[in-house]
Amino acid sequence: MKNASLARKLTESAIMLALGTILSLIKLIDLPYGGSVTVASMLPTIIIAYRWGLKWGLLTGFVTGIIQQLLGLNTLSYVTTWQSIVAVIVLDYLVAFASEGFGGVFRKKHPQNTALILGVVLACIIRYVCHVISGATVWAGLSIPTEAALIYSLGYNATYMIPETIVTAIAAFYIGSMLDFRRDRITRVPDKKGNANALIRWAGGVVAGLVIIVDTVLVFAKLQNSESGEFDIKGLSSVNWVLILIITAAGLLVSLSIYLFSKRSAAKS
Repeated sequence: MKNASLARKLTESAIMLALGTILSLIKLIDLPYGGSVTVASMLPTIIIAYRWGLKWGLLTGFVTGIIQQLLGLNTLSYVTTWQSIVAVIVLDYLVAFASEGFGGVFRKKHPQNTALILGVVLACIIRYVCHVISGATVWAGLSIPTEAALIYSLGYNATYMIPETIVTAIAAFYIGSMLDFRRDRITRVPDKKGNANALIRWAGGVVAGLVIIVDTVLVFAKLQNSESGEFDIKGLSSVNWVLILIITAAGLLVSLSIYLFSKRSAAKS
């Protein structure tokens, strides 16, 4: 049983590492001086951490950091000393992505969806802190101004980590609503009102989640100066608010229609 459990862990981790790597290449926002918003690329490792515990999650996150470093080797060409190279590797990759291993620490304290969302928030905060420290030290004087480097780093890294957190939390909520990760074998979450109604409600939730994600990306993509990379609240004036209003209204209308249809269908059954 122990060998079977180890084999299952290794297999799941390999699959999730591959999935997370693929998702990390799909970028909703790609900032000029590093950092991007992906399609919930942190979630696969967080799920592994939730299923198999902190130690296994940290190990999987550490491997994720190695993979991301290999994909971003060109980043090291911007730093000049070996100390800076080591600091970038450790802070921006190994420790930053190992933080995804903290995604499962709330498993025993909360229901699955709540635990996953809290795990996402905690992992993203730790990763954010790593990037901020790196920005205020290693990157100060390079891509970040030396003066007020900490303030600049706080703003810069927030422009992609906040939407990354929102996207990942939404994905965690809906995946956690469909699949039960608490047992050795992943199963569907049972629905007392019938699978058909559950699927309808889930579809409505997906529409609402996509609207939030699109709106978030459209706003945060404008909150950074494209030339200096500096966080710029004035970018709100260039946001296409008409498009956001149309997307939001259409999404709410579709979600409401799906919800009402679900209620009517449940009443008939």
